[in-house]
Amino acid sequence: MTAELVRGQNHPLSQARLEIRISAGTPIVAAAALSDENGRIHGVEWVAHPGAPTQPGLEVSRQAAAAHRLAVDLDAVPEAVHRVGVLLALPTGGTGPVRFGAVAAPFTAVTGLDGGEIANFTLTGLDTESAVVALELYRRQGAWKVRAVGQGYAGGLAELLTDQGLPQARQLAADIDEAVARGLARSVQAPPPRTADGDRSRQTAAPALGPDQGGTAPQPGPVPPRSPYDGPLPGGAGEPQHPYAGSAPDPGPVTQPSAPPAGGPVDYSHPRRQNAAPPPPPPTAPPTAPGQPARPVAGDATGWSMDERLYNQVWGMFEDLARTTAAYRSAVDFAESRMDKELEQVLSDPRNRIGGQGDAAREAARARHAQLVDQAREALDRDLAQLKAEADVVEPALPAPYARWDSPVWHAYRVPMELPMALRLGDLHLPEADGIRIPMLVRLPLERGLWIDSGRISSAGGSLTDAHAVGRLAMETAVAHAARLLAVYPTGEFTVHVIDPAGSGAQALAPLVQTGVLAGPPALGAAGVADVLGRLTQRVDLVQMAVRGGAADALPPGFDTAQQLLIVNDFPHGFDDRAVNQLRYLADEGPAFGVHLMMVADREESSAYGPLLDPLWRSLLRLTPVADDHLADPWVGHAWTYEPSLVPPGSQVLQQVLSQVAAARAKHW
Repeated sequence: MTAELVRGQNHPLSQARLEIRISAGTPIVAAAALSDENGRIHGVEWVAHPGAPTQPGLEVSRQAAAAHRLAVDLDAVPEAVHRVGVLLALPTGGTGPVRFGAVAAPFTAVTGLDGGEIANFTLTGLDTESAVVALELYRRQGAWKVRAVGQGYAGGLAELLTDQGLPQARQLAADIDEAVARGLARSVQAPPPRTADGDRSRQTAAPALGPDQGGTAPQPGPVPPRSPYDGPLPGGAGEPQHPYAGSAPDPGPVTQPSAPPAGGPVDYSHPRRQNAAPPPPPPTAPPTAPGQPARPVAGDATGWSMDERLYNQVWGMFEDLARTTAAYRSAVDFAESRMDKELEQVLSDPRNRIGGQGDAAREAARARHAQLVDQAREALDRDLAQLKAEADVVEPALPAPYARWDSPVWHAYRVPMELPMALRLGDLHLPEADGIRIPMLVRLPLERGLWIDSGRISSAGGSLTDAHAVGRLAMETAVAHAARLLAVYPTGEFTVHVIDPAGSGAQALAPLVQTGVLAGPPALGAAGVADVLGRLTQRVDLVQMAVRGGAADALPPGFDTAQQLLIVNDFPHGFDDRAVNQLRYLADEGPAFGVHLMMVADREESSAYGPLLDPLWRSLLRLTPVADDHLADPWVGHAWTYEPSLVPPGSQVLQQVLSQVAAARAKHW
């Protein structure tokens, strides 16, 4: 039975390996601190936080998120540790809330590895606090207990850590803020939270394992990134959330399908469809055999339209691949740590260092390691096969905004009448699943600008050292993205401006210039830079005043209400200090008022500005013109390899699409 704690109440813990689950209505930072019997933190190495997510017996998220799962192994903490504090804080330096009183009360729960809840605590009554000690696991007479604390600090993490006796409290708090900002800058933004009707829930089953290894039983929701050998999950009690940075909502009253037998594959039929007859398979697919899971179907997610269903399905595939890969990596790490511990025990006895007994023990440890890794790989391969089958069905069904440039759907392109939910910017994949490409979809209108990095980038084929080649490829990537944006917006609702001070991007810009889809010729020189930036800055000011003043209908006659995209090439060439400040202003304020940036730049070329431009680069989503593993998912923070969406060599699809856009614009005006 779950103990529902109030402030100051404690509860005994019967297990050493635990998960601390945290959920909040807004992204928060989760950390864990080790302390002695007096509650004093001895040093920064006793704090697990996004910049240093693993410490002895602790593992926390690498980024801020609305839901977390912290892994705790009380047997692995140092002997000097008597307390483990769970710390929560609101991210600083952003546009989010600055006090816990302005957000929903955070909920914390201590669970075993079987998913069973041991105790929970809701942090009510917070007001001006921006950091809080939520829970405390403490050692008393050789046994561990959990206490609900709820002690808040208006001074944030710096005040909290200072109160716990850490000499480097302010520096560590600054380091945590910096790590969180870096994580947010490189993270692909998750879609808005969905209700239970919008959940894409799945059930999985891991192979049956012996009592020594444990094993996962079937459970609803995406595969959680925990080791399949951490212990059995009885009756599907797990939640579809990641232990570290998941943002999936509680599935609520959704009826889960019956569990498949142990060792069965992922059931891809949506749980909302289990109460009625299942959807028929595609005409080209053979019937599903009795007892087998439903075959993947394009659009097998909930939504008001096929566009929304496919969007939710792609994000479900993205999340599932992140979680099943995390489960595999966690299992491998567990197998390696177990082997290291067993070998250490063997070598600690001098009698076992030589002779047949020691050799046999070492061989047995390596054999158990190989067995665990093989079982983890088998589970991963099973999930990857199902995801690959789904990707093969979904990719051909994607509409133009979600499709690759080489998709046949572009040959039937027509200018749309309404804006789609999202836009494809490229593909994402992981090294464990190189054959599965997940479309990288971002919501429209864009919520942050784009930065196409034209600096030297290490690609899969080696380092690209030719600056001119990289710059040309970066500009071609920007043109492909701009053309896709023009193609998916209804006529007259999207306008593109270009700043190319030195004219170095003229060749790549030719498709946009020749078809006449730009608002005007690319701006050249310092005068052109000042003119375009001045007009767009004034536009943001006018819309901002009108919206905030509640007089949106008071804009000047003939005012262009379309979304605006500014492509900036070769930054900072042609930019003076005033232009740089205007650019920063557009990056910060523009997206909320219809002005978006697409920078094609090498950050090193603007290094003379020092930290002045750091907020600019962080506000933009960094993309590369070649494959590069710099993006992170919003659930577990894997480093995903990004591949840009480029037009195939020799293809005329870009010219054909832009010509249709230009013709529609001519009729519109």
